[in-house]
Amino acid sequence: MNVVSVAIAQFAPGEDKSSNIAELRKLAIVATHRGAQVVVAPEYSMFTAKRLDDRYRAAAEPLDGKFVNDVQSIARETGAVIVAGVAESQPDDAHIYNTVVAVGADGILAAYRKIHLYDAFGFHESEIVSPGPITDPVVFEAGGATFGIQTCYDLRFPEITRRLAIAGADVVLIPAQWIPGPLKEDHWTTLIRARAIENTVFVCAADQAPPLGAGHSMIVDPMGITLSSLGEQVGTSVAEISPDRVAEVRLKNPSLSHRRINMYKPE
Repeated sequence: MNVVSVAIAQFAPGEDKSSNIAELRKLAIVATHRGAQVVVAPEYSMFTAKRLDDRYRAAAEPLDGKFVNDVQSIARETGAVIVAGVAESQPDDAHIYNTVVAVGADGILAAYRKIHLYDAFGFHESEIVSPGPITDPVVFEAGGATFGIQTCYDLRFPEITRRLAIAGADVVLIPAQWIPGPLKEDHWTTLIRARAIENTVFVCAADQAPPLGAGHSMIVDPMGITLSSLGEQVGTSVAEISPDRVAEVRLKNPSLSHRRINMYKPE
């Protein structure tokens, strides 16, 4: 069986980018010592403030900037693919992109700009962030498996995970800053398991730790079984994923192949 070890790395990024990269490096080293080949960190791992405001514009960097270069250094040091959220600058500086990068020793393997902005529960991400363009699903290969990327609020839109599954993703990675609040942790865990079950894929969801994230990062298998999870604490957890397990589950539950695409209006 082809097996890839994946880690969720949960921490609480702040406004000091150098401290954030140091924490990410520490967690990545711990995770790779436990065998992780892919390490998934939260949304906005680069910079997080208590409010989404002009501080994010000031902190934003291009994808060839220092933070992503430092992530690449971690990938070289550990031998793992590092997946993390960044505030990506735009040429006009009016808005940023909320971007997730997958970085290996040789550079960026994939970059996903968040499509669904968090204009909900009293927040207005679109005041600072531009939605990413609609592109082909963002996937990359590592360890013989195909990984797809989405971010945080995207979790509430089942069609984006479905697109990744159709594009061949065995594993869907979801870096997040899932804002705490009434029933939010329940929504988080329920939706992660639902996306895994309905698409028969693994889901690896890495949230920020409290106080600005709800925590509860987790890795779920295609049957909806929680393989690995964290509570509120900073730390890492590792689980083995396998494309063979995806194939095995799809023999038992071929729902993905049973979808009636003629029900849906063509794009």
